[in-house]
Amino acid sequence: MSSVILRNVNKSYGNLPIVKNLNLEVKDGEFVVLVGPSGCGKSTTLRMVAGLEDITQGEIQIGNRAINDLPPHKRNIAMVFQNYALYPHMSVRENIVFGLKKSGADAETIKTKLADVSEMLKLDDYLDRKPADLSGGQRQRVAMGRALARDADVYLFDEPLSNLDAKLRHHMRTEIARIQHQYNMTAIYVTHDQIEAMTLGDRVVVMRDGIVEQVGTPMEIYLQPTNTFVATFIGSPAMNLIEAKIEGEDLVFDKYRLPAEKIANVDLHDLKSHDTVLVGIRPDFFEDSALSSPSDNLFEFNDIQVELVENLGFDKEIMFKLGGEDAKARLDLRSHVKRQQHISLSVDLNRVLLFDTSTQGMLLNAGEV
Repeated sequence: MSSVILRNVNKSYGNLPIVKNLNLEVKDGEFVVLVGPSGCGKSTTLRMVAGLEDITQGEIQIGNRAINDLPPHKRNIAMVFQNYALYPHMSVRENIVFGLKKSGADAETIKTKLADVSEMLKLDDYLDRKPADLSGGQRQRVAMGRALARDADVYLFDEPLSNLDAKLRHHMRTEIARIQHQYNMTAIYVTHDQIEAMTLGDRVVVMRDGIVEQVGTPMEIYLQPTNTFVATFIGSPAMNLIEAKIEGEDLVFDKYRLPAEKIANVDLHDLKSHDTVLVGIRPDFFEDSALSSPSDNLFEFNDIQVELVENLGFDKEIMFKLGGEDAKARLDLRSHVKRQQHISLSVDLNRVLLFDTSTQGMLLNAGEV
């Protein structure tokens, strides 16, 4: 396997910029996920690595070798596409070994690779079928098998699970993770699904409008998002954001006064230079006060009226108003809250984040969580 380096990579169509000054290093054996909304430039970035899109400006290296001018077939990459890209007139067997034959592999190598891949992906019973005779999940496994049959330096995945149902998506996500770790593959994976990004990636690259907003481990991005876009895009339900006034050393909204000194790593002098801030609280960080253990750092939001309860089996989500905004909390199944009930919710102030109301950037770190 090899590392991948993108240096100051730009892509434009005419005067329309698609990817803007992207810098990223994917280490040898690392699984990096590019995630973002549709049109953010993530698939274009992947296609530039594959050689399917020209680079307007910048450099891409694979294994410390610049590949800007190399055609796709000379980059030694393998790619799994969203639409599988299988040859309909070929059998599963022929699709899997197609790349090997094109590269001039000998018959014994082809036989061994086919056996290994078909066993790994449980395709032995389907080798003589055509793609039209397969389910969506089976076609995706064939597409993966064709990629894995090659000894590529880098494996690229372009939204490979987006056409599958939820159950199959979960299964295939597990399979991809298992195979990547088993073979220590260098992989770049594109998705718009933040759950895929968080569960698969060693590191996650969050993109918006052609710009990298943040790069980090899944937990770094979840706990310390660099701005409100990342904070609300990563995490389900999204982070609650409430505008609060700065009054002395307190953050004030509705009838609540959050003591800023108890929020981890607060610079009170810096905080006082703002008239307002956005208070960020993840739904997972709320607790039903009736079930929470006493702590000096717990802040209690009392007299919360529950507007909606969604029972999810292992936990429940409730909707309520906070600071004039719709807010959500994810509570322990032991909580017996009901719609229209008035309850108290607690949150550890160490887990509260603050964002600049103008720049939307994070002001303070979350501290230890």
